Amino acid sequence: MKMERKHNKKIVPLARVLRKTMTKEERRLWYEFLRGYPVRFTRQKVLGQYIADFYCASAKLVIELDGSAHYTEEGESYDKRRSKFLEGYGLQIVRIPNNEIAFNFRGVCEYIDLLVKRSIKE
Repeated sequence: MKMERKHNKKIVPLARVLRKTMTKEERRLWYEFLRGYPVRFTRQKVLGQYIADFYCASAKLVIELDGSAHYTEEGESYDKRRSKFLEGYGLQIVRIPNNEIAFNFRGVCEYIDLLVKRSIKE
């Protein structure tokens, strides 16, 4: 199945704004790990009708950092629909709570590294 237009023109401006206004957890993960990671990641990537926090095309991996809004009934319902849509294109979606970035940063980085290596190996 082919992904909808990668650059959904309607939400590209929003993706640009999100890149400029990343949360402190997104900034830390990007600047302290993903930006220099040997396998390319992009941030605030438009994928069909959604914007992924971080995306690795070669590993078919989407990383989402979740703050408190994701733990409401409405947030969980939206995330479920979104994940189902993205999984339909063969992508793996990994949700990481913001507090893991704050309290287990090294563990998060090791986990992402493992996922990427596993995915590329297969």
